[in-house]
Amino acid sequence: MRLCLFHLPWLLLFLLVAELTCSYSPEKRSYLTHDYFVLEHNPAAGASLDECAGELGVEVEEQVGEIRNLWLVRSAKAMSRIRARSTEDSVHTRYESLRTRAATSNSFWVRSHHQRSARRILSSINYFEEQVPRRRNKRDDAHIQRAPPPTTPADQTPDASTSVAAHLGISDPLFTSQWHIINPDYPEHMMNVTGLWEMGITGRGVITSLVDDGLDYNNRDLAENFDAAHSYDFNDHTDLPTPVLADDRHGTRCAGQIGAVKNDVCGVGLAYESKIAGVRILSGPITDVDEAAALNYGFHNVSIYSCSWGPPDDGKSMEAPSYIIQKAVVNGIQNGRGGKGSIFVFASGNGAMFGDQCNFDGYTNSIYSVTVAAVDYKGLHPYYSEACAANMVVAYSSGSGKSIVTSDVGDGKCSNSHGGTSAAAPNAAGVFALALSVRPDLSWRDIQHLCVRTAEKINPEDPDWERTATGGSFSYKYGYGQLNAYAFVTAAQNWSLVKPQAWFHPSAIQINNGSLLDEEGEMTGGVPIIRGGISSTFTVTQEMMEQHNLEDIEHVTVRVWISHTKRGDVEVELFSPNGIRSVLAAPRSQDFDNTGFRGWRFMSIKHWGENPLGQWTIKVSDQEGQNGTFHGWRLMFWGSTIDASKAKTYVLPNDEHLLPSLEEPESIDIPTSPITKILPKPTLGLPDDHESAEGEANRPAFSGKPTGSAIPTMTPTPDEGWFSDMSNLVYSSRWFFVALSVVLLFGIGAGVFFWRRRVRRRAAYSSLAVEDVAMTSVTGTVRPGVRAKELYDAFGEVSDDEDVDEEGPMLEASRRPEIHSGFLDDDEESAEGTPRYRDDPEAGDDEQRHLTAEVRPDSAGSGSSWDHASQA
Repeated sequence: MRLCLFHLPWLLLFLLVAELTCSYSPEKRSYLTHDYFVLEHNPAAGASLDECAGELGVEVEEQVGEIRNLWLVRSAKAMSRIRARSTEDSVHTRYESLRTRAATSNSFWVRSHHQRSARRILSSINYFEEQVPRRRNKRDDAHIQRAPPPTTPADQTPDASTSVAAHLGISDPLFTSQWHIINPDYPEHMMNVTGLWEMGITGRGVITSLVDDGLDYNNRDLAENFDAAHSYDFNDHTDLPTPVLADDRHGTRCAGQIGAVKNDVCGVGLAYESKIAGVRILSGPITDVDEAAALNYGFHNVSIYSCSWGPPDDGKSMEAPSYIIQKAVVNGIQNGRGGKGSIFVFASGNGAMFGDQCNFDGYTNSIYSVTVAAVDYKGLHPYYSEACAANMVVAYSSGSGKSIVTSDVGDGKCSNSHGGTSAAAPNAAGVFALALSVRPDLSWRDIQHLCVRTAEKINPEDPDWERTATGGSFSYKYGYGQLNAYAFVTAAQNWSLVKPQAWFHPSAIQINNGSLLDEEGEMTGGVPIIRGGISSTFTVTQEMMEQHNLEDIEHVTVRVWISHTKRGDVEVELFSPNGIRSVLAAPRSQDFDNTGFRGWRFMSIKHWGENPLGQWTIKVSDQEGQNGTFHGWRLMFWGSTIDASKAKTYVLPNDEHLLPSLEEPESIDIPTSPITKILPKPTLGLPDDHESAEGEANRPAFSGKPTGSAIPTMTPTPDEGWFSDMSNLVYSSRWFFVALSVVLLFGIGAGVFFWRRRVRRRAAYSSLAVEDVAMTSVTGTVRPGVRAKELYDAFGEVSDDEDVDEEGPMLEASRRPEIHSGFLDDDEESAEGTPRYRDDPEAGDDEQRHLTAEVRPDSAGSGSSWDHASQA
């Protein structure tokens, strides 16, 4: 008995370690027989999980991955003789009934019993949403490759790769074709890992998970380094991520770039002694629950998640991860690797040829992602690689005639056509694996700091490079530069860990009472986006920084509320107190969406290390003169703490997309609804000429010259309305001709009026003389006051002469000059109101047609961007 008691603590410790080191295996789903929902439970509110599930008529299936208090629940479909009938409606009906009972009551007894119970249960359900299977997208479309330098810089001959292979004992037959490791043609353009290999730094002890379309763990190039314990297939819900579909090759190729072993097959990986796991999600529809679990799968031991996928790169999509997925990412950042944080590497995207930008992708513009763009083996920017202010570094991929050589599906199979930003991302992940093998204590933010500090400027004459406030350089195409493995890892060896994260999220700024009060509602208030743009400012003080324990800034995020009839015409820029401009959104010609920006979050790392004190200015412009309104914006700063002992744990809020949004001294953990989408495979966006197309290094990513410190000062107040930009109309040819047309129409109308009045006056006098009819008996045709009124009506105005009959004909005749004067006065007012047609050209055209009809007797008349899985 004593022996058992003595060993009990050790047994408990063993069980705890086993729980931490073993990955959870999700249950298989059956969408034919059940409807699935996700429920976030708040145990502190008083109702148990079973009570909540019982009230909704669902059964608890399992916990969602590694996320505490998030549960997958299900309800059996009611089976009929013909087909399965969904119970989704009945579950939602019960949920809505619960909400109704919690909100209203008809009697004291109901209020004291049923309502109290309903409120207790409802307050214990933070989030409840149906789970719809959907397909995620690969990004297998990189075009430009790049090779690392040989073992010694002096050895730059065409036989350099052969010499290095002999020196390091590498016998892989395609090693000499892996130009991204040894590039004899352009030796300055390679990942530069061979010097680290000579030092014995090969990635030993680090696990990278390829969240992709599977991994061929039987391939002899990968089998030795395959980590089965942290692998899983979320598409088919089996333990091993076996490639099944004909195009399930992407994950295997990416894995080969990182962990292909030294042997007699294909080539080698950058971290060829590191471990690689496979998590399969891209080969079919999955739910947000499964994607969230995939991004946390094995996160206690897995260091890096390589993700070469995202929303469609079509230049018109704008999608972000749902609340559940964001919660998984934050969970990985805070709890992965024992609290040091999971490292999420995302490919920037391959849609640049469509005008796409990585700031319209909620995965790549996340502060938690290392976003990697591509350059080719010549160091040129491939035309497919997306640019944005969230790009951190570039790594080598396909283009200018070469692609990445790596492993492929099938024993002994190799690929020489891998590319796109999909290939750039795993090259970066391989470098991070090398760094973590020598410094496993690096946090996720240390990795990002090292990227910013050690990235090397590439193509220095490229006009896309701009100075930062700290004296460095940043490019929307290249980020902070090319990722150099040797520089990165050697810097990591002596790196001092950064202090914990801090943040400052001021309240949202409402423009003219702009608001978005609920997810399904319309944006109200705001001011029209005039020619030249609308700007708004926010001032950061030292007191604010100290109050929020924020020492310096790393990421800057900006949420915007903009309604617009064509989203692709909107440009958003941010100016720092030091005059540094970040282009958050440039025009996208393919984006015809009319929903605008409903609290969309942009991100910039261009202000990394900058002193934030002073005035920050946002400028929103409309490129094509479509109808647009700026409702509000919210600036958010992320950086390091002043006092590490006062660091707080960030809790993901749910209402950041609403306007107004309040300051978050303590974030509230309330969820939002998930977005149904499809993640297409990366190969779907890869252009046919990704390998052969020549890159460039002589064009800025976005049109328009940087304005430097010339921060826009035009900030119209709400009462200025559309008239605030009247002085600019002369510079717009469209409005010049509109104004000219109005003047001509007015002149024609006035001429016709006087001519007709003169003719009818003569006719009236002639008729009176012959028929001897009293003027007081004449109606309509002989009363100039009435004729004036008719012309007023042609302009939609009201005559002042409605009482002419009461005052008699002599007074009417004496007032004729006054009628003429009033007509002219009213038209002057109409001319002053001309700018109101600028943002409503159709209304202006209608009114012009109405005018023409009145004065001419012969005139007639008075783009989810991500498809639902069922559509796949």
